[in-house]
Order: sequence, then C-alpha cells, then structure tokens
Amino acid sequence: MKFPQLNPSRLSKLLLAPLLISAFWGSMVNPQAGMARQSFANSQASLAQSCNFTDWVAGKQYYTGNIVRYNGNYYVAEHDNPGYDPTVSTWYWEPTSCGGGGGGGGSCSYTDWVAGRQYYTGNIVRYNGSFYVAEHDNPGYDPTISTWFWEPTTCGGTNPPPPTPTPPPSTCTYSDWVAGRQYYTGNIVRYNGSFYVAEHDNPGYDPSISTWFWEPTTCGGTNPPPPTTGFSSIVSKAQFDQMFPNRNPFYTYEGLVQAAAFYPAFAGTGSTETRKREAAAALANFAHETGNFVHVTEIAQGEYCQNSAQWPCAPGKRYFGRGPIQLSWNYNYGLAGQALGLNLLNDPDMVSRDPAVAWKTALWYWMTQRGPGSMTPHDAMVNGNGFGETIRSINGSLECNGGNPGQVQSRVSSYQTITNILGVSPGNNLYC
Repeated sequence: MKFPQLNPSRLSKLLLAPLLISAFWGSMVNPQAGMARQSFANSQASLAQSCNFTDWVAGKQYYTGNIVRYNGNYYVAEHDNPGYDPTVSTWYWEPTSCGGGGGGGGSCSYTDWVAGRQYYTGNIVRYNGSFYVAEHDNPGYDPTISTWFWEPTTCGGTNPPPPTPTPPPSTCTYSDWVAGRQYYTGNIVRYNGSFYVAEHDNPGYDPSISTWFWEPTTCGGTNPPPPTTGFSSIVSKAQFDQMFPNRNPFYTYEGLVQAAAFYPAFAGTGSTETRKREAAAALANFAHETGNFVHVTEIAQGEYCQNSAQWPCAPGKRYFGRGPIQLSWNYNYGLAGQALGLNLLNDPDMVSRDPAVAWKTALWYWMTQRGPGSMTPHDAMVNGNGFGETIRSINGSLECNGGNPGQVQSRVSSYQTITNILGVSPGNNLYC
C-alpha cells in the first residue's frame, strides 16, 4: 500500500537542509561507501552514450528534464527541485533509461536480499530471481510483503526473469496455533485441521474468531475444508421470527447471519447440540439486554466516558449502550472497533444505525470478552461449562452469587424457551 506524496511546496522548504546534512555526515561517517559509489559510477561511465546526464549532487538546482546518474541508475527531473535525492519522491524524479541501458546498461548495483539486514531507500536487492528497490528504509522485510517498503524493478535494462513455474508445494511453513502466543502479520498456523494466515498482529486470538486478524489460507496447495456449520444452519429465519415476533425491525435476521459469518466459530463449534445451545444462549442474553430486542439504544443515555490515552472520547460523542449487547463505555467502543475494522470510537452511532454492525459488536463481546467472568461466553458454551457461566461473563458482578436472582431467572427462562424451539435440551449449570 502506498501513502500520499508529501506536498511539494512544503518539501522544498523542509528537505534541503536535512539532505545537505545527511550528505555531509554520510561522507564523514562512512567515506568508504562514498568511494565505492564513485568507483561504481566511474566503471559505468561508458554505458550512457545517447543522453546527456550528470552525476547527481545533493543541493544542486535541477530543472524539469535534467537527467542525473545516482547509484548507477538514471533519473529524469519531473519537476524543478533544489537537489532532492532522486529516490525521495516520484514527484521530483522518475527512473529513466540513458544510452539504451534502462537504468544502468548491462548491470546494476544490487545485493542478494538477507532477512534482518538494514536496507535504505534506493537499495536494490535480488530475491528469488527478481529485483526489488527499497521504497523506504526497513530492517530487512521480505521484498514481497509490501510495496510500501519494496517495489519490483529492473536491473540492467531487462525485466526481472519470470519465476519458474513449480508444482504446488507439499508443505508450507506453519505452526500449530497456541492460545495467547504473539503472532505477526504473515504467520501461518494450523487450527482444527485448517490453515490460517495472520492478517494483522495479534496476541494469539482464536483463528476462527475474526477475519480481521486471521484469514483461511492454503498450505501445501490444497484448499482448507469448507465450513460444515454456520448460524443459518442452526437457526432458521422462521425460528428466529418465532422466538422474537415483536422485535424492533432494526434487529434483522439477515444482519445476524452476516455478523455470524464474520465470526464463523459462533454456533459453528462442536456437536449440533453444542452449536444449538450456544446460539440459544447468545440470543437469550441479547434478548435480556434489549427487552426482547425492543430497545436499540439505552433508555438512560449517559456519557460513559472514562479517561483513556488509548481510547480518548471523541468530542461530542457519548458511549451509552447500543445494540444487542448494549455496548457501553469508550474503551469498549474502541476495542470493538479495532477488532471489527471500524471507527466506532469516532462514530458510536454506527452501532445503532447498521444492523450488521450492531450484531457484530454483540458477537465480538460474546467471542472475545470475559467481562467479570473467567471465560468468554463462547468458551463457556463450547467447553460445557453451561449457560450460567455466560451470565457471569456478561453481568455476573451484579446478578450472580445472589446479586439479583430475578434477573438470572429471566435469562434462564428465555434460554429454556429458545432451546425448546431449536429442539435441544438446555444442558446443565443454568444458574450462576
């Protein structure tokens, strides 16, 4: 992903001094590097025979159309500039050929890429038979990871050779997923017989929880097995309508199915009985929080803003309860938004505006948050701890251990009604 170029007028004021200083200290700290560049430039002098160029000099005034040689490559000035580094921005310079050599004649200055080695903007490396130029300084990132750090390039006036076709590999580099282990973008794990690649750094989140952090992938040239479960295969629209005939139209079945697809492990883990019980448990708790899916927003709409450096409250925004789980407080909007890839901190009303987003925030809490309990509601149901533990994780500090037995009974009764509609027994440990 490429980021916007800096404003040229600001660059002209800000970059000249740092470039001159950088050029001076570069020659003082590493004179050998300067001599090596000069030696390379001299050896390439005969390559450019059909264009007029000069060796680039930091701080010299260049005008549109001027051609310079820099680190063995040629660049044409796209705009007047006071001697900016030709690799700084394609606003000022553009790679070009000179003498038919395509940026250096029969060869260019490159090294074979080494993982973990520091590279600087303009360095050229060879990796798996192809050439890449560093677009930005980086500590040895894989050249195929991101065009922010590396860009495919030519070396010696020819396109990099196409990769040799190979059959699908019999294996790939992966590890078995471990809960709580730090994973980084690009890591591949095996989980329940399927493979997942980390889309974003995460502290060991369940690979089936969210496609924000993990994405199903192939490993060894085979597709992961298709999912055999899903919320829509456990709860039909007719059953959902039967459960909540007087619900607010905002709480759509379609929005719930869409949200459940974002969290495929929800009502998709374990036996059919387990999946039905989890769906029933979630719906019972969500119904309790919203007056049987009547209220979209909290009745008493307070500020719910707690001082937080990480999740500062946006001006004029209030973080009262919204959606099926009645998501509250700025830090919960921030965390949920981060997990879902949404800017809920600055737009909390999105939860009460978009049914799918509302359902996603509820499932985010259900799948990832322990609240006052010791486990997530999802884990409570799929591991057989029972419905009572889901109450504890949602509002246990106020309701459990005799705190409010009437509220607990209301949740349990709703759960029993829904399990009856789904044709499954409610299981054990219903209370907390």
